[in-house]
Amino acid sequence: MKIKRIWCMPNANTFSIKPIKQLLEEEVSPIKENGGIIIDPFARNSRAFSTVTNDLNPIFDTDYHEDAYDFLKRFDDNSVDIVLYDPPYSLRQVSESYQNVGISVTAKMTSANWRRKHLDEIQRVLKPKGKAICFGWNSNGVGKKRNFVLDEVLLVAHGGSHNDTIVTVETKNN
Repeated sequence: MKIKRIWCMPNANTFSIKPIKQLLEEEVSPIKENGGIIIDPFARNSRAFSTVTNDLNPIFDTDYHEDAYDFLKRFDDNSVDIVLYDPPYSLRQVSESYQNVGISVTAKMTSANWRRKHLDEIQRVLKPKGKAICFGWNSNGVGKKRNFVLDEVLLVAHGGSHNDTIVTVETKNN
């Protein structure tokens, strides 16, 4: 497994942070050029790396405007080459995301179960040898218990009182 630590300024547009953009270009571009299916359940304003995009908020130009779980349910078993999983990093941010589009927030939406459901769906939709590239404040990714192997960790340290952005690249076993 490869671990890299890089210092970089924070940015709400995760995929525009230079080392993250470079990692995505290396991992995603060859798959996309060969007609692979790359999905992003939390795309915001980023369409550059995905072939199918979603964001709950209709202000963003995405293919779908659904809850991420419902979006992931659209895909057949073992049908996706790469999932880019860049959800809200904290339960507070999850709550704000729903409230920003006028959806009442329930306890279920702000529990650990919210993330678990997404990861279960990612495991289901990815092809064997497919990749999950996860972003957040932890390095949990999809995980070994779901039959994934950790290939790479990129730690983007933002300095000061900013939380680091941690990127995991995992491959689904056969």
